[in-house]
Amino acid sequence: MSADVLVVVEHRDGAILDSTFELLGRARSLAAAAGGEAIAVILGSGVDGLAGSLGGAGRVVLVDDPGLEAFTPSAYQAALVPIIRDRAPILVLVANSGPGMDIAAGISAALDLPLAAYASNVEFEGGAPLVTCQMYAGKIEARVRFRDGRGIATVVAGAFPVEAGIGSGNPTIERAPAAADGRIRFKGLHRPEAGDVDITREAILVSVGRGIGEQDNIELVEALASALGGAVSSSRPIADAGWLPRTRQVGKSGLKVKPKVYLALGISGAPEHLEGMRGAELIIAVNSDPRAPIFSVAHYGAVADILDVVPALTNRLIG
Repeated sequence: MSADVLVVVEHRDGAILDSTFELLGRARSLAAAAGGEAIAVILGSGVDGLAGSLGGAGRVVLVDDPGLEAFTPSAYQAALVPIIRDRAPILVLVANSGPGMDIAAGISAALDLPLAAYASNVEFEGGAPLVTCQMYAGKIEARVRFRDGRGIATVVAGAFPVEAGIGSGNPTIERAPAAADGRIRFKGLHRPEAGDVDITREAILVSVGRGIGEQDNIELVEALASALGGAVSSSRPIADAGWLPRTRQVGKSGLKVKPKVYLALGISGAPEHLEGMRGAELIIAVNSDPRAPIFSVAHYGAVADILDVVPALTNRLIG
C-alpha cells in the first residue's frame, strides 16, 4: 500500500468539472501529510489536452482510447481496476455523481475495497483515512474508518473549495492502456429541451421545495422572484410532480447553479439538492423544521412557514 491519494477525474463537453478540482485540492493536502502524491486519473477519447489543466496533481495517469469516448460504467471500471490495483493508493476519491457512484461501486466490488458514500469530509487520523458521510438526507453524520486502512470515498459536491485544486504545476503525465469491455454499449445522449429560463445564468434564484404545500402556491413564489428580479427554481419533488418544468430543477439530477443569491423556500436540503447549489454566493433558507439540513449550508436562515414569509416579503419589496 502506498501513501498516494488517487482522484478519478470527471469531465463533460470538453471541460473538467468543478467536483474534480475540489477533490484534487483535498487529495494534495492529504497526500502531502501522508508522505505520498496526489494522482489524477483521466479517462476518455481525445482528452490529452485536458491533462494539462490538472496542475493540482503531482502525477496524471491518462487513459485515452476511442472505446472511452462515451461513458459506460463497465468500460471505465475495466480501465481503472488495474491502475488502482497496481498502484495501491491509500485512498481513492470519486465525485458523488451518477457516473462517480457507478464507477466507485464497481471498483469496490472488483478489488474488495470498502466504499464510503456521500462523504462530506475526508481527513487522515492516525495515518489512515477517516471519512465523514451523510445519512438520511444529511440528518445523520457517520464517521467511517476503513478496514486495513485504505478504501474509496465518493464525495458530495461543494465539500471542499474548488480553488484549492486548481494549480499551475506541471504534473508528470503517464499513459495507461484501456482494457476492452463491451458488455454495455452507449447508444445516445438525450439532453432536456431548453426551457424558457436558463437558471444557470440567473443572478437571483428563488427555489421552492415540498414546503410549498400545493401547486397553486407556486404563484406566491413567482411573485417574490419577480419582485427580486430573479427566477424561480425548485428541488426535485416539485419537478417530479410537474409543478415546474424539469429545466428549473436544481441538484444532482437537475442543474448546477451558482447565483449571487439563492433563496431556498421549504427545501429540506438533501445531499442531491445541495450538490447543485452549494456554490451560491449567498444562501438564505426558510424552513419550518429547525433541524433541516439546508440550515447547515445557509448563510442566513429563518425557522418559519414559507406561506407566511413569502407574501410578507413580496409586499415589503413592492410596497
